[in-house]
Amino acid sequence: MGPMIRAASLRGFVALVQQLGGDPDDLLRQFAIPRDVLLVDDGLISLTDRDRMLDAAAEILDCPDFGLRLADHQDLGVLGALAVAIEASATGADAVGCASRYMFVHSSALRVELRPDPQGAPDVVALTYTKDLSRSPYSAQAMELALGVFHRIVLALIAGDPVRSVELAHAPLSAPRRYEQFFGGPVRFGTAVGALRVERDWLDAQFTGANTTVRRLAMEHLQRQPREPGGPVAAQVRAVLEGRMGSAPPRIADVARLMACAPRTVQRRLGQEGTTFERLMDDVRRGIAYRLVTGTDIPIGQIAAMAGFAEQSALTRAMRRWYGVGPRVLRRTGAGAQG
Repeated sequence: MGPMIRAASLRGFVALVQQLGGDPDDLLRQFAIPRDVLLVDDGLISLTDRDRMLDAAAEILDCPDFGLRLADHQDLGVLGALAVAIEASATGADAVGCASRYMFVHSSALRVELRPDPQGAPDVVALTYTKDLSRSPYSAQAMELALGVFHRIVLALIAGDPVRSVELAHAPLSAPRRYEQFFGGPVRFGTAVGALRVERDWLDAQFTGANTTVRRLAMEHLQRQPREPGGPVAAQVRAVLEGRMGSAPPRIADVARLMACAPRTVQRRLGQEGTTFERLMDDVRRGIAYRLVTGTDIPIGQIAAMAGFAEQSALTRAMRRWYGVGPRVLRRTGAGAQG
């Protein structure tokens, strides 16, 4: 069984499909998602089936901004108990730390974290949203839904708009002005990871809903929630690799130093989780390369560098190993399957 996600992540789906003249029950049946489950926010559905359904709905209903429209139907509440802890946090830094630590309650394959600004601005940080692509394929509509919801959450937590711009790891699905209208600022496409670029001062901004007692109780509840077996060290390693692949690919010693442990410890724990550093590196490269080759017009040589390859020929060899064709054929035909 693949990774699951709480049914609340489809809040507003039925109403939106009906508004667009579609049949939500037909879509739900096609992707084996019981409609009754949607009535219970904490019900669980397949993350992969949900994401494929979002992509299919956009195509069937001829609605390229489906994910953004669905985001307008959702808010912080879709995160359930995690939402309570976030809203009761004292600052942006506390809220992101909580989301990063307990996102597994919403779905174990999703991760939210703070990273340095990808454009190098010292007064900006990146609030990133990523999916473990070794467990579930990339979905452009799901990414736009998630970043749309997180944008709404950021705006709801403090006065003003600290979001400088948005980064999306795929080519635009709608006209660029649609994104600028939704997010209220510039959007950059074909990036290494999906993110909201927010002003660093937001991390210290005081939330109006801060409540230490409520937050403590919510955190205690979250700590008691079961985690899917395996994977916490692999998830940390993957996050480091995704955030630093655009420059020289990190060595295991570099990753171990960031995780404050020895390289042998990292390798041993990865082995206990059924994977290796080399396998994770390959998976991360594959995910970045696939998105950029099939979803953007970025030159192949530049993609090779962004995916951590020293030469374009190395990317070509890797693509043939992964998909049986080189990057130019993959871009032209859409051959292969991600995940």
